[in-house]
Amino acid sequence: MQKFVGMGVALVTPFNEDLSVDFDALRKLVNYNIENGTNYLVINGTTGESATITKEEKLEIIKVVVEENKGRLPLVLGVGGNNTQTVIDELQSLDLSDIDAILSVAPYYSKPTQEGFYQHYKAISLASPKPIILYNVPGRTAKNMEPATTLRLARDFENIIAVKEAGNNQQQYYELLKDKPADFLVISGDDDLALGVTLAGGSGVISVIGQALPKEFSKMIQLGLEGKVKEAYDIHYKLMDVISLIFAENNPAGIKAVLLKLGICLDEVRLPLVKASEELQTQISDFIDNM
Repeated sequence: MQKFVGMGVALVTPFNEDLSVDFDALRKLVNYNIENGTNYLVINGTTGESATITKEEKLEIIKVVVEENKGRLPLVLGVGGNNTQTVIDELQSLDLSDIDAILSVAPYYSKPTQEGFYQHYKAISLASPKPIILYNVPGRTAKNMEPATTLRLARDFENIIAVKEAGNNQQQYYELLKDKPADFLVISGDDDLALGVTLAGGSGVISVIGQALPKEFSKMIQLGLEGKVKEAYDIHYKLMDVISLIFAENNPAGIKAVLLKLGICLDEVRLPLVKASEELQTQISDFIDNM
């Protein structure tokens, strides 16, 4: 699955001032990433505010991204939740002909056991017509899917091809990388750890900051894949501060503040999220001005 090696980006959903979806800005964001080195696009993930966009909006977002992409990059679609049957029903109702893989977040709020995680993804695997990327993000879901569970799924189901690991836990990455099947991808979901994970044998990143600075971040990941450690870390150190800034308050308010500064979209977010504070916006603006 070489198409998912490198830098994918978890696209934001741009909004107008009235909080309707800004499809013109979405098209602009897609093209900006395609033209500046991004390897694949992730649609309707948590960074896309999937929790507060409607079913109808999700379908239109997919349509617009597919139209604008024109087959140029692989597309990954976020389809997940804490009701297993609802996830299956959504998978079976969608037209996935232009989608290359599904990114399915671990069940949130319910706090399943490790066996519960396994059975959830087993059911999704059996129902999915597309390859599946697991998504472990305990900071959002309130429960960690342990490496043993992830690797059990990787071994048992051929269409489970990767994990986006976002526990910000270096040791957990090492456990996955040490014991994974040869063709299973470990993808960083932590921008701050992405280079280290790549150098340790990971397959790159699904990034948040990457969609705003695709040229720089994708270059860093490519250098990491090539084992060019010093050159890669030179870029990493230049981007460290802005990576911290975009997650200082909430995601995606921080990355939308960067995209506003770059003239790509507004920084509107839907409640219960709120825009980045004035102080944070100033810090972000100063960073971009001094890059």
